[in-house]
Amino acid sequence: MTGGSYIAGCAAWLPPAVPTERALEAGECDPPLAAATGMLAVAVADKESGPEMAARAARTALARAGAGPADIDLVLHAGLYFQGHHLWAPASYVQRAAVGNACPAMEVRQVSNGGMAALELATAYLDASAARTGALITTGDRMNPPGFDRWRSDPGTVYADGGTALVLSRATGFARIRSLVTVSDPELEGMHRGGDAFGAPSLEELPTVDLDLHKRAYVREVGRAATAAKVSAGQEAALTGALVEAGVALEDVKGFALPHMGLRRLRAGFFAPYGIDPERTTWPWSRHVGHLGAGDPIAGFDHLVTTGAVGPGELCLLASVGAGFSWSCAVVEVLSRPAWAAVRR
Repeated sequence: MTGGSYIAGCAAWLPPAVPTERALEAGECDPPLAAATGMLAVAVADKESGPEMAARAARTALARAGAGPADIDLVLHAGLYFQGHHLWAPASYVQRAAVGNACPAMEVRQVSNGGMAALELATAYLDASAARTGALITTGDRMNPPGFDRWRSDPGTVYADGGTALVLSRATGFARIRSLVTVSDPELEGMHRGGDAFGAPSLEELPTVDLDLHKRAYVREVGRAATAAKVSAGQEAALTGALVEAGVALEDVKGFALPHMGLRRLRAGFFAPYGIDPERTTWPWSRHVGHLGAGDPIAGFDHLVTTGAVGPGELCLLASVGAGFSWSCAVVEVLSRPAWAAVRR
């Protein structure tokens, strides 16, 4: 349960999107891969790092929340990939650049589920003391080559650049978190390791991340059916658990902020098993953005609220999944239309 947890502000900062046609012309992907993902464009940063984009989103979210340094008791920053410097604290950068106070600032590393993991931790941190009133959660990533190939490192999901931010409050907000459930299955952690030995960094490591190579090695050992069953079970437990905890049914949900996976993966993970209409989700928008690492649920929620797709008295379901594996789902009720949101026509 999340107690009295409200969302006072949220935002996303995204660089310009590069059309898929341009990626095809440049040889960054091939036609079958582009068709399987259904992606029309992907956000690509020029020179901004993940923490810089997170700080930009944070400044907007704080302004929207009307929150100052004294209102933030915790800063949590989540990222999936390299944050710009070795042995460095990106959460402290976000705190300095966007908040300007001296509360605890920490980094959360739970790959693509990092944003929701941070939300889970922040709600518990605020609930632990009546003296704590607010928290800032940010995410930011730049999935740049040569270390990461946004089209081919994880075929089926196209990785984007961008930052997101959410201001959590125990006092008030335009939306209330009705439930938040996280489920883990560590038996699947090897899917993103592929049996590789542990050891010191080596020059013999692959120059570009190849998650598909690891997944194929894992599935050969464990079996495709068993792996798929575990993944489906984890998603089912998180989604059903969030609905039950909120006391609502799937049909009560107006909008779905889903992971920015490619179309094939969304069909298998959400559209087909739960009968969710893609038009009720963030897919029509996210296919122009790409996978924001840990930031998909925050960016998706911001989009649904800002465009007026979800309005006062309506529910939104946020869903996220990350390697490890962990799944998080939250039911959020929009209480009022924030000043920056459009009026639905």
